[in-house]
Amino acid sequence: MLSEESLARIGREITKYPPQRKASAVMAALRIAQDEHGWLSEPLMDYVAQLLGMRPIEVYEVATFYTMYDLKPVGKHQISVCTNVSCMLNGAGQVVKHLENRLGIRLGETTADGRFTLKEVECLAACGGAPMFMIGKTYYENLTPERIDEILGSLE
Repeated sequence: MLSEESLARIGREITKYPPQRKASAVMAALRIAQDEHGWLSEPLMDYVAQLLGMRPIEVYEVATFYTMYDLKPVGKHQISVCTNVSCMLNGAGQVVKHLENRLGIRLGETTADGRFTLKEVECLAACGGAPMFMIGKTYYENLTPERIDEILGSLE
């Protein structure tokens, strides 16, 4: 279910903890599994549970709590919009509305062509640059409708 490389990476994560605490590597293991597969299916989460000696429900609890894990297929470009306090006060609502209108989707949806997924997330720790979003692992701060169009245009 996972490549030898991913299994080796998870193995290195497990060694960071005492043998009886290998379940502590669950967040890293889920990230590695998601990096390889693009999202976390139930069978994949069950496999991670087996690797770590955990009950599947314990892995599901972690995967459903954190917004960084995707439990369904996502687009090529995942746009994670911060809507926490600083971003909210600086126009995150307008950012969301502009993205929804531009992409023709709502939060939590993926465009029909599979290119973009729009996701609402809590604080991304860039409050000084609010409003902001993250695409992949890149932060974009001080967003305006014009800046958003420029960013999306570079991805299309």
